[in-house]
Amino acid sequence: MTEQCDIGLIGLAVMGQNLILNMADHGYQVAAYNRTTSKVDEFISGPAQGKSIVGCHSPEEFVKNLKRPRRMMMMVKAGQPVSQTIKQFVPLLEPGDIIIDGGNSYYPDTAGRIEELQSTGILYLGVGISGGEEGARHGPSIMPGGVEEAWPHVKDIFQGISAKVGPNNDIPCCQWIGAGGAGHYVKMVHNGIEYGDMQLICEAYSLLKDGLGLTNDELYDVFAQWNKGDLDSYLIEITRDIFSVADPKTGNALVDMVMDRAGQKGTGLWTAQSALELFVPTTLITEAVFARNLSALKEVRMRASKILSGPKNAIEEFRKTVNREAFIESVRQALYASKICSYAQGFFQLRAAAEKFGWDLKYGEIALLWRGGCIIRAAFLERINEAFNRDPGLENLLLDPYFKEAVESSQTGWRDSVATAAKIGISIPAISAGLTYFDGYRSDRLPHNLLQAQRDYFGAHTYERLDEEGVFHTDWLGLRREPE
Repeated sequence: MTEQCDIGLIGLAVMGQNLILNMADHGYQVAAYNRTTSKVDEFISGPAQGKSIVGCHSPEEFVKNLKRPRRMMMMVKAGQPVSQTIKQFVPLLEPGDIIIDGGNSYYPDTAGRIEELQSTGILYLGVGISGGEEGARHGPSIMPGGVEEAWPHVKDIFQGISAKVGPNNDIPCCQWIGAGGAGHYVKMVHNGIEYGDMQLICEAYSLLKDGLGLTNDELYDVFAQWNKGDLDSYLIEITRDIFSVADPKTGNALVDMVMDRAGQKGTGLWTAQSALELFVPTTLITEAVFARNLSALKEVRMRASKILSGPKNAIEEFRKTVNREAFIESVRQALYASKICSYAQGFFQLRAAAEKFGWDLKYGEIALLWRGGCIIRAAFLERINEAFNRDPGLENLLLDPYFKEAVESSQTGWRDSVATAAKIGISIPAISAGLTYFDGYRSDRLPHNLLQAQRDYFGAHTYERLDEEGVFHTDWLGLRREPE
């Protein structure tokens, strides 16, 4: 039997398998293919048994099983594996067929592939998918971009399998993002914000555990309480749960047995790189990337810890005098205010990218896409949607009345947390970066007049003046006062 499947998916790792099962649950007939064909047989005889899923053992069989226009989705590793898969399948496809990349591809690669396929008539979509294994199986956040002509042919499938939000649970976390690499770009920034969120939570944890001395049971209670308020989110929820899990091997808290060496797959790095290229200050996310880099230097840090020391007895003295409940509230305020700054930076970067690449991004809709299914899903994303509904041209989330009030009312605890961390020697780079960004962003004058003077002094790079238009250069050496 041929041409029976609504869509086909290539790549049977856990994400690919779960997406296929999700599609089948929503009434779609799905073709499944993997380069290692034994994985196809294992899948069909295992999780896919009895479902509307067709296992295929060759590219030719896979393509023959797809209805026209053929919809072929790749869930393979970004980079060369995507390019190789495209090269393998293009000769088997026809004009009007659709190739979909559902992995974490770098957005310029997606834009380049669209251009390369233009002459073939094959339509290409770069689709960001967030939510991990659970989201893929039960409803992810989906961010489609690429050739818009292809969107109507996959819209029902993607919106059908996506997470749903809203009062009636009927708003799909999947809407068209934009042309070119827009879908993968928005997913990239999502992941960058995720880096920031996770680092901020880790820093709050460090302040409470290493600074205040809370036990894991106490940390569970704190995060459980936080998850009932402004910080209500998936990441706070799972952090709460982590503190309750015992290690089956030792009986100790499992989190205390985990190596403090963080991994990364590159999307946070790409977000930071793009921010630098766009000349936008996505400082908190960048610090979160650097923090993972520092954590990876475990052996280096172990050696340094035997040589370098911080303030003497500072933590012990802090614990003797601190009001525990007041400090916990200070850390909550610092976490929430920094989180707002992180999202403000992320959406500011999206705006800059949209201007550069000509994308018509709907920022409120993007916030709702992240409201369900994805890793950064959080209650306050509704507030972001409301902010952009109030002012579609909103330059920065910090300028919205709700977020302005939220950050300003958290300043006391935020500043206390940063000052305390500095005094007792605990590293909180992302929370500190958030506060520094806030103070810099709200300043009508920064000290970079001196920097421009320095540049003009040593390199004749010129400068602008406050009192008249134009570009100026001064012979600083000739006018300087000679040292005595």
